Amino acid sequence: MRAHTVLIASNRGPVAFTLADDGALNMRRGGGGLVSGLSEVARSADVLWVCAALSDGDRGAVRLSPGGRLDEAGYDTGPVRMLDIPPAIFHRAYNAVANSTLWFVNHLLYNTPMTPQFDTRFRREWASYRDYNGAFALALAEEAAHGARVMVQDYHLTLTPAMLRVERPDLRIAHFSHTPWAPPEYFSLLPDDVAAEVLSGILGADHAGFLTARWAAAFMDCCEAFLGARVDRESRTVTYEDRTTRIGVHALGVNGEELLARAAEPDVETHMTALRELVGDRRLIVRIDRTELSKNIVRGLTAYREFLAEHPEWHGRVVHLAFAYPSRHDLPEYREYTAAVQRCAKEIEDQYATEDWDPLILNVHDDYPRSLAAYRLADVLLVNPIRDGMNLVAKEGPILSRRCALVLSREAGAAAELGADSLIVNPYDVSGTAAALHEALTMPEEERIERCARLRRAATALPPQRWFEDQLAALL
Repeated sequence: MRAHTVLIASNRGPVAFTLADDGALNMRRGGGGLVSGLSEVARSADVLWVCAALSDGDRGAVRLSPGGRLDEAGYDTGPVRMLDIPPAIFHRAYNAVANSTLWFVNHLLYNTPMTPQFDTRFRREWASYRDYNGAFALALAEEAAHGARVMVQDYHLTLTPAMLRVERPDLRIAHFSHTPWAPPEYFSLLPDDVAAEVLSGILGADHAGFLTARWAAAFMDCCEAFLGARVDRESRTVTYEDRTTRIGVHALGVNGEELLARAAEPDVETHMTALRELVGDRRLIVRIDRTELSKNIVRGLTAYREFLAEHPEWHGRVVHLAFAYPSRHDLPEYREYTAAVQRCAKEIEDQYATEDWDPLILNVHDDYPRSLAAYRLADVLLVNPIRDGMNLVAKEGPILSRRCALVLSREAGAAAELGADSLIVNPYDVSGTAAALHEALTMPEEERIERCARLRRAATALPPQRWFEDQLAALL
């Protein structure tokens, strides 16, 4: 077995497998923004990617692969090791802790009069999260060459850096958080020992990266408040238990050339023709999101309804194209939220639709080429999350539409880079968002094009290759 000098660890991997009716395994690209951002750079650099099996199809592929190495079983994946973690442990670690606890804390999503409630059940779930992180640490320790650089990704694997440090003190370890980070007063919802374990787990890394200076500052504040760590905010270092971790800020942009090339392919052109026939010569407001609680889709739809109520002159002249792709339907909160999105959309249709005008087109079936087509046709792009680590949608839209006005939540990480040329909104202010939609639609054409050009330059300034190389360099 060849030892690797650069390794990536993440819950979701670069490929996924499905079982066909005849029992055959079909391979496709893994989903999610993290995979999109890392797949190309990882393959070009011959990096070993360690990930978890997420489905029965994935587990079938692992069983056919020696030691879980998909590339050694003949799959065209590049170097990938997929871990077949027992389903019960995976479910508790992924759904109960990562997605229902750490995600909720860092996105400030709890309905605190009712949740969270940390009881004996949670302690069992936390033990599974610890076991899950330990499986990654052991796999990385087995695969890494002496002195290798290891890049651990996201909130699923906050404990892995410290665990790996124990196994292999020779390694250079980075951890990167793709989400926001909660301020201490909200992070304190976690049990004290769990909060300390998460923070000290990440501090097992030599370098801890965040998408914005705001999220990095919140992490340092938490380390000071919960661990009593020594924090130097000027040099961005945290010293704890005689180790110092450097804190980095690495905004993630888009590979503009690659995105433009993909958006010019025939399947996208076909969708553009279909959308033009559907929308006609009307102006187009676009949103493209997963139905995650943090994406704030219901308030966005409510703002559009208020816009239509306040501006009857736009009736028949504008269409809101809302792509809201289902997400995390294992969790009841997400199923309920998707239903709320659909109810709100129906109310708008019932109130405003006419025989020759559909004011809102909601689509909940994931279709990447259709999303690219919608970007290209957009006059206005609405990105209004409650809280978001970065939100690449805000960056992709201006690359593909040369005249798109961006209505952007001040709570999206992308606002740090794109705010000056966007219409910034408070995501909770429905009336303010409705007013911003009107301002975007009435913006003079010359201003719209000039703003979009600046947004495009900012969106492509730090493509995934640069983001990846900057963090590798920080481990030298």
